[in-house]
Amino acid sequence: MRMSAVILTPVLLAGCEEKLSTVHPAGPAAAAIAQLWWVLLAGSVAITALVAGLILWAWRRPEGAVSERRFVIGLGLAFPMTVLAALLAYGLVVGEKLLPHRGPDMVSVTAEARQYAWRFGYADLPGRVTDDVLHIPAARPVDVAITSRDVIHAFWVPRLAGKLDAVPGHVNTLRIEAASPGEYAGLGAEYNGPGYRGHGFTVIAHDPAGWQAFLQGEAP
Repeated sequence: MRMSAVILTPVLLAGCEEKLSTVHPAGPAAAAIAQLWWVLLAGSVAITALVAGLILWAWRRPEGAVSERRFVIGLGLAFPMTVLAALLAYGLVVGEKLLPHRGPDMVSVTAEARQYAWRFGYADLPGRVTDDVLHIPAARPVDVAITSRDVIHAFWVPRLAGKLDAVPGHVNTLRIEAASPGEYAGLGAEYNGPGYRGHGFTVIAHDPAGWQAFLQGEAP
């Protein structure tokens, strides 16, 4: 048991690494997803606690304290269904907010995946491409048109947005946004061969001056 704990603890803690953590959001889309995660966790805990409490109470309740019909329908079905319906409605509202709606400050980029690299293009800078590094302006919405050259991959920057598949012959659009300048880790989160574990990239969010420098070809 001790040896298992020693081996498993670093593996489990690796999931808490902040640069790839969905609960350390660095943009509005990721913040909405993180909030949804916490709300869903609270709902699931509430349902689990109620069901566990009902089971415990059923063992210890006095004979005839409550009718089985009221017990099963009122508490065993009505409460979980109400909570799940509320969570579903909340999830739909959050999902609609994450859709890539057009806006005056929106920036468009492209992301093409292949085994095993990413190539990014920029609508504001025709002909300019970068490999494994995506440049975006901070505090502005960015629509990423995602596709693949070979097999299905997945574009994911955990601290900026959710995950979206890169499908050959098809373009999926994902809205990302970084609240402040910095570097954010991304990865291809879809198994597609023995090299997928190293299929990562970096998103660099620039301040206004840095973004203009990039557009003028002064930044790498």
